[in-house]
Amino acid sequence: MPFDQILINNNWSSGSGGQTIPMLSPSDGKEISRIARGTAEDVDNAVRAARRAFEGAWGQTPALERGRLLSRLGLKILEHAEELAQIEASDTGKPLKQARADIVNTARYFEFYGGAADKIHGDTIPFLDGYTVMILREPRGVTGHIIPWNYPAQMFGRTLGPSLAAGNAAVLKPAEEACLSCIRLAEIAMEIGFPPGTINVVTGYGEEAGAALAAHPGIDFLSFTGSPEVGTLVQKAAAEHHVPCVLELGGKSPQIVFEDADQRLAIESIVNAIVQNAGQTCSAGSRVLVQRSIFDSFIADLARRVAAVRVGPHGDDLDCGPVISANQFDRVQGFLAQAKSDGVPVLAEGVITDGAPEGGYYVKPTLFGPVPLKHTLACEEVFGPVLSAIPFDDEADAIRIANGTDFGLVAGIWTKDGARQLRLARAVRAGQVFVNAYGAGGGIELPFGGVKKSGHGREKGFEALREFTVAKTVVLKHG
Repeated sequence: MPFDQILINNNWSSGSGGQTIPMLSPSDGKEISRIARGTAEDVDNAVRAARRAFEGAWGQTPALERGRLLSRLGLKILEHAEELAQIEASDTGKPLKQARADIVNTARYFEFYGGAADKIHGDTIPFLDGYTVMILREPRGVTGHIIPWNYPAQMFGRTLGPSLAAGNAAVLKPAEEACLSCIRLAEIAMEIGFPPGTINVVTGYGEEAGAALAAHPGIDFLSFTGSPEVGTLVQKAAAEHHVPCVLELGGKSPQIVFEDADQRLAIESIVNAIVQNAGQTCSAGSRVLVQRSIFDSFIADLARRVAAVRVGPHGDDLDCGPVISANQFDRVQGFLAQAKSDGVPVLAEGVITDGAPEGGYYVKPTLFGPVPLKHTLACEEVFGPVLSAIPFDDEADAIRIANGTDFGLVAGIWTKDGARQLRLARAVRAGQVFVNAYGAGGGIELPFGGVKKSGHGREKGFEALREFTVAKTVVLKHG
């Protein structure tokens, strides 16, 4: 299908403006497709279509049938898995094996929420004699979804799955840097038989289509994943109409390694958590905190593993692909240059393969250390394959350092001491904490979100269904 189309009310069109945006492959910088440059008018039409669907056919669809549609979509995605993975890899630059895993997880979102659609239960509350009080969970109405470029396919499932399962109609605005899989997924969804207006997709620039969606008075709930800076703008725009939001805004996640840890297992997980998707992951474990007694030996082993990381184009299916764009490349290179200029030691760098095209946006995975606690590398999200090593003395010191940034999304704790595992898990300020592991292969069932500048609200699992519904209290007096 041509990708330069937007979807409104089950109809594909070039949009009201008739303009397009080039899509460049991160692997070689060449144009691979074009998308429609959606406008505020297109967003308005999409919101209106979603409202009609919510108040009409989709809103009257029983939960069981909603679930069947979602489950059917999950199975259909698996039928097109290789096609979708090829699109995702080409569009984002990530290795094919990562893209294939992303598509499987995308399908899993719809399978999970398909099974959950008819299990969104209410409650009753004991009250005065002669009364019955019920708490109903009802859909919010029309939900807006502004998603990022790092995992477009997964984010399609992660944000639309719970919204549709709860009975909402949706308008999705994917990122202009990478969104081709979202368009293809929407086309597949139309083949399944969702009523007109249930799913609407408007591509375009964030400052145009994205801003129009965030500020639209016709939406009832907004989901946004992106930077804290843009998240602030989105939240302010939504607040003008008192629209609640779920915001997932990134992190500076610590991996805390104690002297009794399984070091081999920890090293492999730590490297994977920073090179996955070229470090362009909100939950990337970008700080490795290592107990001082083992710091030198552990970091030496970690450096050898980082130095073995191979970087190349998506089709070579190596350890790490390019970053998404020239702008992102310049941003990451700026962090690297500043750290080197400040004298922060470079402990290891990965290898860009000889066959990597010159026009691609390739960054060598880099390990710095020890990194001063107040340095930019220890405090700010790079969103690239850059790992900062920091020593600590004891539990109290580890907690202080781990909690010493503005973020709080994910943390990893590496220790065999069971009591310490629980103490640290409780003390670290983060929305998710992994013990002797990091990441969960998509973690569809696991509530995900942050504290502090990492955002608020929760995605994934049943918590997401609560976000996409609203509680209604019904008080019956019957004597």
